[in-house]
Amino acid sequence: MEQKKEKGLRIRSCLTGAIWLALVFSTVISALLFAFLNHFFNLPGSIPVLGWLLIFNTLIAGLITSFINAKLLEPITRLSKAMKEVSRGDFEQHLETNSRIAEVGESYQSFNVMTKELRATEVLQMDFVSNVSHEFKTPINAIEGYTMLLQGEELSQEQEEYVEKILFNTQRLSGLVGNILLLSKLENQNIPMKKTEYRLDEQIRQAFLSLETKWTEKEIGFQVELEEVKYTGNEGLFMHIWMNLLDNAIKFSPAKGTIMMFLKQEKDSVMFILEDEGPGIEDDVKTRIFDKFYQADGSHKAEGNGLGLALVKRIVDSAGGTIKAENREYGGCRFVVELPIQKDETI
Repeated sequence: MEQKKEKGLRIRSCLTGAIWLALVFSTVISALLFAFLNHFFNLPGSIPVLGWLLIFNTLIAGLITSFINAKLLEPITRLSKAMKEVSRGDFEQHLETNSRIAEVGESYQSFNVMTKELRATEVLQMDFVSNVSHEFKTPINAIEGYTMLLQGEELSQEQEEYVEKILFNTQRLSGLVGNILLLSKLENQNIPMKKTEYRLDEQIRQAFLSLETKWTEKEIGFQVELEEVKYTGNEGLFMHIWMNLLDNAIKFSPAKGTIMMFLKQEKDSVMFILEDEGPGIEDDVKTRIFDKFYQADGSHKAEGNGLGLALVKRIVDSAGGTIKAENREYGGCRFVVELPIQKDETI
């Protein structure tokens, strides 16, 4: 490292040298250019010699300075672009440079060390989450199974309430672990993306009917307009999208409210729109609503674990689609999912 510092040029020295070089070179070229033009074209005498030299010198110095700056700043521009990619989660970035400027070489070396450590941390984190979640699943399933057996016994009313609470919370925990595992597999690209052609509108209706207990409890009405759409994709994985979005809409809708669902096919994409009459999304929440474990309700009074929308976003991304959340002008929230129709490619 010390040897590189000794051999490399400091950026201040490079800039100073470049400025002086530009000045000297532009002065010489200006003088030669003036002599040539004045000899062959007899330049107007209304402008003194010093004026012509100043004009030529300014133009040539500008061109030379622009060229030198482009050469000096190009490595910094590359570094800036690579850092933007890292900020988006791409830790595979690696930079090489032939620049003799010491600061550039040191910055590139530090950047490569940083991305290497970030890649290692990401792998360690994913492995830890996957392994720990998998170990949790077996005891949770055992607790849930034994609790269900207790429901068949003769119990007092108080004991039945305890059993129901245990079952409810183990199911919630089981759902959390399942979502963590699925999200981890998606991020690691470990799920085989088997495609089948199926009716997307029918799948959304199945999700709607499977949540019947929840929306009838709140006496929620539905306005449904689903076009018949044949879609090719991972049917089991896509069910998570509609289940999570609908469950979220039901959870935040007021009692006796209305939820609207629209599905329509365009030329090369399909669009699903879900609207509710809930409180909407605050501006500071919009940027984080699809983050893992983030819940808009900081008190955690509402059911959920902050993974549903993160899971939806990851599945939609894996399909090359987009999802956005926005507030309606007349109150409530709107989720828009757009999926490309690519029958010959895996999602």
